[in-house]
Amino acid sequence: MAKSYIEQLLGAHERIILVSRQHWFILARAIFLEISAILIIFASAITATIYYPYLAVFIIAFGFILLIAPIITMTRDILNWANRQFIVTNRRVMQISGIINKRVIDSSLEKVNDVKMEQSVLGRLFGYGNIEILTASELGVNLFNQIDEPIRFKTAMLNAKEQMEQGEKRVLSETSIASLISQLDELRKQGVLTEEEFQQKKADILKKL
Repeated sequence: MAKSYIEQLLGAHERIILVSRQHWFILARAIFLEISAILIIFASAITATIYYPYLAVFIIAFGFILLIAPIITMTRDILNWANRQFIVTNRRVMQISGIINKRVIDSSLEKVNDVKMEQSVLGRLFGYGNIEILTASELGVNLFNQIDEPIRFKTAMLNAKEQMEQGEKRVLSETSIASLISQLDELRKQGVLTEEEFQQKKADILKKL
């Protein structure tokens, strides 16, 4: 099975934790005018055919032509909304947009310095808001505009960052412990420590894992 576009972006041992989009309010607001235009054109065409039945064929054909523009723009808005995704992985936060030409902005979790969230009154009522990620990279700021369930997204991102940092500390700790055991083994070989002393100190160190 062919990999999805998101899966192709993932590195080795990288996994997706959360995928989100902009709130459906954004899509509804974008297509409201197009839907209104379609209804107006449709109603106008029906009314015109009632009053001018002898021009019905011409009116219907003209009405279909007028419908093309709002249908195209509405389809574009729906596709833009569907293809704009905000993703949290165990390594980074990504923002993907574009239908054919793709644009990807990502921020490594280890470089995230601060996270700012803003919600208006409507945002709190309907569950959307803005998340601004401040990073140490050249990009500086990564803005997630009017995202759905921003609190959930922020929590998932911070949890992923904490788990990554804990994993790095554990690796460093294990490396340090392995180095200590190696040094004790050298002392044992040199006769400074007895076998019993070596095993005891080794057991004490391993308890720290």
